[in-house]
Amino acid sequence: MGVRIGVLALQGDVSEHIDAFRNAVRTFGSERSVVVAPVKKPEEIIDLDALAIPGGESTTISRLIEKNNLFDPLIGFEGGIFATCAGMVVMAASVDDPRVHPLGLMDYKVIRNAFGRQRESFEADIAISGLDRPFHAVFIRAPVAEHPGNGIKVLGSITEGIVALEQGRFMALSFHPELGHDPRLHIRFLKNCKLL
Repeated sequence: MGVRIGVLALQGDVSEHIDAFRNAVRTFGSERSVVVAPVKKPEEIIDLDALAIPGGESTTISRLIEKNNLFDPLIGFEGGIFATCAGMVVMAASVDDPRVHPLGLMDYKVIRNAFGRQRESFEADIAISGLDRPFHAVFIRAPVAEHPGNGIKVLGSITEGIVALEQGRFMALSFHPELGHDPRLHIRFLKNCKLL
C-alpha cells in the first residue's frame, strides 16, 4: 500500500514542502508509492500517514486551524507530524503569545520571533544530532524552543535557543528545510515514521 503525506495548506510554504518531500523520497530511492498533496479539511487528514505543518504566520495559522475545524483532528492524528517555523509554534505546549492556541502535541515552550523582525532573518550552518555534517538552515522570523519535557530529543541549538526537536513521530524545526536542497531532515522524519 502507498504512503500518503499531506501538507497543511492554510498558509505558508505549501508547494515547497510538497517538492521537498518528493525530493526526499527520490533521493532515498524508496520503492514504495508515495503521494504528497495539500490538505485543508478535517476529512482529508484521516487517511494520511504523515502531515507537514509549514511556516507562515503562527497567529494566522492558529486562527485558521480553529476556523476550519482542524484543531481536534490534528490533536487526534496518529501519523507523523513535520512542523517548521510557525508549525513549531503551534505544536508547542505553550507559546509566549496569547493569540496562538497551541496544539500541545510536544512538551516545550516556544518564543515567537525570537530573532526579531523579518529583516533579522538569516542563514546558518548548524550541527544536527545524527547528521554527519552541518545543515544549512534558513531562519525567517523564527521561533526558538525552551524547557523541553521528558522524551523530547534536542537535535540542534544555537546561541538564542533550541531550533530542532524530535519526539517519536514528531519533528519540530524553527527553520525552513524545505527552502534548501538538503533532504536529510525530511528523510530522517520519514524513516522515524517507518514510511521509507
